[in-house]
Amino acid sequence: MALAPETAANLVQEIFELQRAVRCTAASASRGDGMGTALQFVLRLVSIPGVPRLGVLELRLVDGPAGVRLPQPTTALPVPVALASAFDAELARRYGQVIAREGKALGQDVSLSPMVNTIRVPQGGRNYETFSEDPLVTAKTAAAEIEGIAGEDMIPTVKHFALNNQENNRSEVSVTIDDQALHEVELPGFAAAVDAGAGSVMCAYNKVNAEHSCGNNALLNDILKTQLGFQGWVMSDWGAAHAPTDLTAGLDQEMHWIGRQQSFFGAPLDAALANGTVPLAALDDAVARILGQMERYGFLHGERIRPELDLAAGAAVAQKVAEEGAVLLKNEDAALPLTSATTSIALIGPTAKHPKIGGGGSAAVIPAFAASPLDAISSRADAGTKVSWTSGIPESGTPIPTDALSPASLLDSTGTAPLAQGKNVSYTGKLTVPADGTYSFVLDAPLGYATLRIDETSIAASIQEPATGSIRLTKGGHSVSFRGLALSATPTTMNLTWITPADGAAARAKAVEQAKTVHTPVVFAYDNATATADRDSLSLPADQDLLISEVATANPRTVVVLNTGSAITMPWISKVSAVLNMYYPGQNGAEATARLLYGDINPSGKLTQTFPASDTATPIAGNPSNYPGVENVVTYSEGIHAGYKWYNKTGATPLFPFGHGLSYTTFDYHGVSAKQENDTLTVRLTLKNTGKRAGKEIVQVYAGPSAELAVPQVERKLVGYQKVDLKPGENQRVEITIPLKEFSSWNTATQTWELGTGNRQIFVGSSSANLPLTFTTNISEMRGAAG
Repeated sequence: MALAPETAANLVQEIFELQRAVRCTAASASRGDGMGTALQFVLRLVSIPGVPRLGVLELRLVDGPAGVRLPQPTTALPVPVALASAFDAELARRYGQVIAREGKALGQDVSLSPMVNTIRVPQGGRNYETFSEDPLVTAKTAAAEIEGIAGEDMIPTVKHFALNNQENNRSEVSVTIDDQALHEVELPGFAAAVDAGAGSVMCAYNKVNAEHSCGNNALLNDILKTQLGFQGWVMSDWGAAHAPTDLTAGLDQEMHWIGRQQSFFGAPLDAALANGTVPLAALDDAVARILGQMERYGFLHGERIRPELDLAAGAAVAQKVAEEGAVLLKNEDAALPLTSATTSIALIGPTAKHPKIGGGGSAAVIPAFAASPLDAISSRADAGTKVSWTSGIPESGTPIPTDALSPASLLDSTGTAPLAQGKNVSYTGKLTVPADGTYSFVLDAPLGYATLRIDETSIAASIQEPATGSIRLTKGGHSVSFRGLALSATPTTMNLTWITPADGAAARAKAVEQAKTVHTPVVFAYDNATATADRDSLSLPADQDLLISEVATANPRTVVVLNTGSAITMPWISKVSAVLNMYYPGQNGAEATARLLYGDINPSGKLTQTFPASDTATPIAGNPSNYPGVENVVTYSEGIHAGYKWYNKTGATPLFPFGHGLSYTTFDYHGVSAKQENDTLTVRLTLKNTGKRAGKEIVQVYAGPSAELAVPQVERKLVGYQKVDLKPGENQRVEITIPLKEFSSWNTATQTWELGTGNRQIFVGSSSANLPLTFTTNISEMRGAAG
């Protein structure tokens, strides 16, 4: 849709509301968090007013990375990283359909998802909201999800463009990255999203090469709209616009926090249009892009057709994703699946009883329901099997003694202080702890925002829901600061409590004694990832590493179930028999976990990110310039060697490699060959299920560098994959057809993709570190191959 400049000028007074009159209202709701407590939190309801006289309807936007985030129950899907771990495009398409159908049924028009930023920082707070460290996995998963959303006539918004790869200091940090790394690592997910039909792109808080993302002409106009051919509109992340001239740089719509920031696309843009600083043609283009997508989705004329809300259909997809995305990381001595010989089970950990559904921040969804893993496993266990539960970790904190804080704090004897909108309540002083050890702090600001720092380390950030953080402290005094602010006019409170080493030791001792009396202990471990803050380490919070270690020492048949959002370290890994990674498994996670533990479902998921052996053995470790940045600048010194490619280059051994995932059966790879036809390379191999159970294997194809390509290249990169379902003893001839563009590299000098021709080594196997089949094939130049 194109509008002439004079048409745009005539419509400015009405249509301009698309840019500036964003209404934000707050509604309170109650949900069960991962610790089982009811909490109040604000959900952003955003509508862009329409212009009824012109047939332009109101446009409603809703958060949606893991479901539809509204102040009412909807399907809480497993988090996106779990979806990606299924390596299943059709499942990703169904995931998108659930989001769109429920969103439309509940009166919404635009889904603010998916997030496609690369997993770069292992402890990144929003890693669970995105897909992978690998651009191909991200691209294929994102494209399928977007097709699912758009196919149901809801507008998908891909985010955050670009390089929003860390949460710490995200609004101030500037990313320094070379052009080849930008194109090969971060942009493929966005390019695939554009090709799949994304209607909108959300630009990021961070700067890229010293320019704000939402006012970055090179990013928005040159790359997104010209190079990638994006026809939709660019909206800012909330509060990420910085000037009316952002419109000229490619930003089409400003989203800002009402009452917290001036609207640059309000009066300042009116003035800039009047004095010629911003040309009317830029406004015309922005309005045309928004209206063009509204016309494409049928939002310009008449009432929209709203389907009935079908929570049962959503639940079926949620459970399927939880089952298919689960990754079996370790399984020694056939510890899993559980059998009739498992006569007694001790479930240990808070999330074994109170389900951990999802992460915090804008991805939090009120579940339609959520069963307890304790109930689901008890129901599935064989007759006569005794199932018990103990927390192993104190389930709630206790008020910090008043004499432990000096000067006297604003907290009352219960650890609570009142919060009001627009009034920042803060405290700075000294915290005196009675003994050496790990202290956990529980910070809660329902309907508000609060942060806690100890010894200049960020411990917890509560955004409308509880947050827990841990830190090891020595006996004596430590600097402490906390602050809070209500996010709505409704008065609220900030509550801060702690769990001391003595509290933790008593709970662990009880769990260890329970583990000694049963056949199999199953420890449910968790973390609390959220937007706005990265985790301070890869360790589990609240002394869970020590809990698992002590339980496994008491009973070596210990199984660990992870309800975590991203990579963690596992100092206890040699002591336990099995580790099943469920991520944040959504509302049907309990049922899926029970079925996987008992072998009703054979796990087939694969890691979409590398799990490091330690905090110091990662691509970003050892140099603050790599992360979190120095003087608000972070440098991507790894360049194109991101994720597993850095491990290949340096020889560092991870805890678990990219693509890793075990099964209850075994597979044999043999008979590999390849043939180039037109613009594709087809890799053929025979896969056999050599075990006694039906199972699915994700066959992965990696390519080595081209000697004929005069640009930097990685040692191996994923170029194709396919999920194969085999019965026991079954052979199948597998064909994986790979577009030749996957064998291309970005040439910064020519600003084009160049095909790496000549002899290329091809590696085939079950992970980036287990590639039993290797051969060489010749790739020749074909017309359009490098496209």
